[in-house]
Amino acid sequence: MTKSTFTERYDYFRKLLVDARLSANLTQVELADRLQRPQSFVSKYERAERRIDVVEFLEIADAIGIDPFELLKQLKGHARNGH
Repeated sequence: MTKSTFTERYDYFRKLLVDARLSANLTQVELADRLQRPQSFVSKYERAERRIDVVEFLEIADAIGIDPFELLKQLKGHARNGH
């Protein structure tokens, strides 16, 4: 098993989260406010300066208003297609 911090798959995961935030018309500041975290928290995971764990992912998905399982299905489909 490889480290997933800088893999293409983790990069795609981050892209999905950024795209979801943008689709919800949320700025990093607005999302951070919903999460009751500093804006730097959002910035750092979006730029791959820090990883998010599963609990943080669920909180982020809830704050954005997306189904976390749908995002994970997209990630799984991306990996299945050889990307």
